[in-house]
Amino acid sequence: MPDRAIPGRAIPGLCRDCLETYPEPPTKEARPRRCPACDSPRLVWHPDLDRLSLAHIDCDAFYASVEKRDRPELRDKPVIVGGGQRGVVSAACYVARMYGVHSAMPMFKALKACPDAVVIRPDMAKYAEVGRTIRERMLELTPLVEPLSIDEAFLDLSGTEALHHGWPARSLARLVRDIERELDLTASVGLSYNKFFAKIASDLDKPRGFAVLGFDAATSFLANQPVGIIWGVGKSLRASLAREGITLVRHLLPYSEAELVGHYGRIGQRLYHFARGQDDRGVNPRSPAKSISSETTFNRDISAAEPLLERLWPLCETVARRLKKAGLAGASVQLKLKTADFRQISRSRRLGAPTQLAEELYRTAQPLLEQETDGRSFRLIGIGAADLVAAERADLPDLLDPERTKRAQVERAIDQVRAKLGDQAILKGRGLHLHKGAPSKGTQRGNS
Repeated sequence: MPDRAIPGRAIPGLCRDCLETYPEPPTKEARPRRCPACDSPRLVWHPDLDRLSLAHIDCDAFYASVEKRDRPELRDKPVIVGGGQRGVVSAACYVARMYGVHSAMPMFKALKACPDAVVIRPDMAKYAEVGRTIRERMLELTPLVEPLSIDEAFLDLSGTEALHHGWPARSLARLVRDIERELDLTASVGLSYNKFFAKIASDLDKPRGFAVLGFDAATSFLANQPVGIIWGVGKSLRASLAREGITLVRHLLPYSEAELVGHYGRIGQRLYHFARGQDDRGVNPRSPAKSISSETTFNRDISAAEPLLERLWPLCETVARRLKKAGLAGASVQLKLKTADFRQISRSRRLGAPTQLAEELYRTAQPLLEQETDGRSFRLIGIGAADLVAAERADLPDLLDPERTKRAQVERAIDQVRAKLGDQAILKGRGLHLHKGAPSKGTQRGNS
């Protein structure tokens, strides 16, 4: 338990609608069920409410909520944002979730579970614009905003009480209230003393939630939770832990850090510290992208290397374009494949030098792909650049590989032509097949 916990401390309260704050009544039973000022039932009581300042904000079913906002006739209907019959669910509204639909579910399974769902193709440009607006609102509260995705972020409001004339909890409540009133979207807040608990808390009361995990959360909340609540503990690690009788977080407590590292490698450190509620990671507003990638789901499964390579090339061009736009370069290449039975395969290779070039991405991924084309059928392919560095370190002249320098010059010349005349003004030979009307590539997605 952190030493900031104060046993027996009075419990402050907050109305999430009118933002009125309250001292603890004489007894718990005397706490009003509705706000005395505005009659709202959305009251929050917690002994550390006025002292916590690290939050995780996550918009509720963001993509689907944006679509419902823009199409009021869909308000009460199940909505799925995702690809075609062969794609996966990008987001599902809460009505669709009642039928068992969830993100990353194959579309055919989602539609079987909820045949009356309205399916909408993702409009990433629209979502990004809304996400930027929300991010700007966050930055008005604090410069310490660490985005995790288009619709979620960590915020550190330490020291902002005087600026915003109230507790960080009150400032956060105002933020999500204003987002709901002005943007017609909802978000959930997790408030705690570190990032680990803040992220957990934001999932506890969705949608429109405001959950608090205070300084005693390690003992009052965490100990009896399933061990899978710890970030990074997936299905495989859960099974390994279960074989040792570790199914709840408290089962980790008797083990030393050295024992957990010895049994489970680097993640053993996380198991040790997170099980005790310890997380010293700060909110980093300039947290760099870990990778830039692009992927596509096919309309029909593909097993042969040649057509797979044909689909790979435009993805390499997409990743290269994003790297150049972001001023980054990749020091390693990641290949992603998904088989017809939804088994995911990931392969990676470290580069001799960082690159922004589609040609280098393709040349590195090609042998990785060819090693996997053994007759299996694939429904998805993706390519990513990882271990990102500044663009200044990309594709420098190499006396040991003069051809690489020529390839870089050719690609930069192509970029210049496309900048003036459009992306289709000039194509490489391996891109002509798809450009001239080959079968559809399916749904293409990207992330950074």
